[in-house]
Amino acid sequence: MSESTGVVFPLVDGRRSTAATGRTIVADALRRVDPIGANATERETNWRAGYLVHFRRLVEAGLPSAEAALTIARDGLASVHTRLQWGDPDAADEPLARAFGHPPAPVATEEVRGTGEREPDLSVPYRGERLRGDALRRQVDAWIAAGVAEPSLADVVGEVIDHPEWLALPDRTVVVLGAAAEMGPLRSLLRWGGTVAAVDLPRPGLWEPLLAEAGETSGRLLVPARPGDRPLAARAGGDLIHDLSTVGSWVAGLDGHLVLGNYVYADGAMNVRVSAAVDALTEHLRRLRPPGEVGMSFLATPTDVFAVPGDAVEASVESHAQRRTSKALRVPLRTLSGGRLLRRNYVPGEDPGINDSVVTQQGPNYLLAKRIQRWRAAVARDEGVPVSFHIAPPTRTRSVVKNRALAAAYAGAHRFGIEVFEPGTSNTLMAALLVHDVMTGPRPSLGHPWVDEAHAAVHGGLWRAAYDPRSALGLAALLGFGASR
Repeated sequence: MSESTGVVFPLVDGRRSTAATGRTIVADALRRVDPIGANATERETNWRAGYLVHFRRLVEAGLPSAEAALTIARDGLASVHTRLQWGDPDAADEPLARAFGHPPAPVATEEVRGTGEREPDLSVPYRGERLRGDALRRQVDAWIAAGVAEPSLADVVGEVIDHPEWLALPDRTVVVLGAAAEMGPLRSLLRWGGTVAAVDLPRPGLWEPLLAEAGETSGRLLVPARPGDRPLAARAGGDLIHDLSTVGSWVAGLDGHLVLGNYVYADGAMNVRVSAAVDALTEHLRRLRPPGEVGMSFLATPTDVFAVPGDAVEASVESHAQRRTSKALRVPLRTLSGGRLLRRNYVPGEDPGINDSVVTQQGPNYLLAKRIQRWRAAVARDEGVPVSFHIAPPTRTRSVVKNRALAAAYAGAHRFGIEVFEPGTSNTLMAALLVHDVMTGPRPSLGHPWVDEAHAAVHGGLWRAAYDPRSALGLAALLGFGASR
């Protein structure tokens, strides 16, 4: 795909520099709340290696008050919309919002109605079983007891179990942007009899399995399709980066109450471009539709920087103290590594603590793309928009396992108290949390954006583990490589 058309990074000294733009966006977000941090960000000369401390500062600078965190989020989003632009090969770059001024291509809504039986209640696949009812409640309790999820998860899942009629999300259409994403809710919502409007790239190989699966469910799938006599898979889809006006026009024309679900993902700089495109689409729809008619849904990655509750810090400190059997190995490893390996996860007594589970292999573009979503969720909730935002567990998705080092780290993570989920478990559980939020929302803020983010978080144990995740990642990878041989 072209770097010079559609949603693009701006030209900096004659080239489209992702590092310069990312650094500027982070500095802009910090400037009013933490001017010293903003200056430090601007002076960073090696963004690809030095970005971690600045993304951490985005969280730390917002801790003193909700307003500080919201100011960072608002200013960060404003910078994204100012810095990212709309590129035309035959004209100069334009402001991002001008994408919607270009004539949309002709597309119509095609509908696929499933002929299968509706799943009558919530069931989650887990280790070869489908858990429902009391068995699912017990497993949620076990995850909480093991430190894999926050305690608030139990009430959320319990309410969905008690209200199976919620699963079909009556009178709502969930717009799944990134329809083929492994972590997305499309398949679960269709199994539960819901209505899903699907957007993903116009690639027949992507749409063929989606359409076939939809036909076997009890749900209703709406698809944007170009005119013609070819099979639907060959005509379906929309390109958020390069044809934003067409996707925007199609989504804006959907009837009724919408939940705009952001499940997009791409590698490298493309991830920032598509996340910015979705955010521009979000703002565009909110201007066109009546207040309250468009809700939002997001999944956060656990491999980011988060503020965490004091009881998570206490659990980590206790776990560190109890790992006596590893002391003989831990002390020499820390000495030989200059203190880089097997560090404490937190300073005892922190409240909130700061959990830094960033995986450096994913890079600054990945982190910026996810931060755009976090900022939008916080600002939208503050404005009274119905928002579903949840931290999803570490999961063996295709994008993870194709990276050998990361796949090995996930294979060895259980040695350090981290549970890595299979995609079917993760996406079904996260879809259930979405159902809860839509049917009980809009939920007001719990007092601060970091508290909202922590609610019902399923972090896989990263928050409550004994060791700083990055200080154990290399050892986990070595153990994972050994186990795979």
